[in-house]
Amino acid sequence: MNLGIEGRRALVLGGNKGLGRGVAARLAAEGAVVAAVGRDAAALEATVADLRGVSPSSFGIHADLENPADVAAMFERIDLEWGGVDILLLNGGGPPPFGAGDADGARWHRQFDALFLTGLGIAAHVLPGMRARRWGRILVVSSTSVREPIRGLTASNALRAAVAGWAKSLANEVAADGVTVNLLLAGRIDTERTKVLDRLDAQARGVDAEAIAAESQAEVPIGRYGTADEFGAVAAFLASDLASYVTGSAIPIDGGLARAIL
Repeated sequence: MNLGIEGRRALVLGGNKGLGRGVAARLAAEGAVVAAVGRDAAALEATVADLRGVSPSSFGIHADLENPADVAAMFERIDLEWGGVDILLLNGGGPPPFGAGDADGARWHRQFDALFLTGLGIAAHVLPGMRARRWGRILVVSSTSVREPIRGLTASNALRAAVAGWAKSLANEVAADGVTVNLLLAGRIDTERTKVLDRLDAQARGVDAEAIAAESQAEVPIGRYGTADEFGAVAAFLASDLASYVTGSAIPIDGGLARAIL
């Protein structure tokens, strides 16, 4: 199946690890030129080496997206070398667990800036070019917590719902210009984030992390955690010409875990 994205320029945030790396790898395999952005220099170097094996013009950008200077430097390079972005993956680390009764305003502001405002600003930078060229794809890595809040992940539940509202609104605004905006709702995927949450749950319950992982996977109808590659495959389709009539949607990639139909 030809996805029609050969030569497309893809800016993949958090592209050095986990879900972002899975998406970057799939896009590169389909012929896109990928700029993978990440904070971990060693992981980024390894990722870029793999990407160049299938997409030689791909490269990495070492940046902390919570640092405005790093974001400005990222844009300077992208604008100079590419002149625009065709595919944007908005992706960042998940907020730490804390309760709904936590009234630490500074903590909430930090998470809001990282999860909401940073992505909004990056999208705003690349959107004019997408609209002018009448082709663009914005994919937002999110969580099934948008539909079914997850115990203990209050910040993720609340802020990802806000991002979903923004993404749906944006999708309606730019659809006529050939730009699509979709959410990828990650369920239980085998990433370091999932391992960390399993370990925290294990500590709280006084059991082994392996027992928590087994229990967690048993709750998934497919019976296992998903992989970053499986997540990336869905993202690559939504970034394709074939998905030009799909926008404003929230696509669960969760092995059937979510109990809601919609």
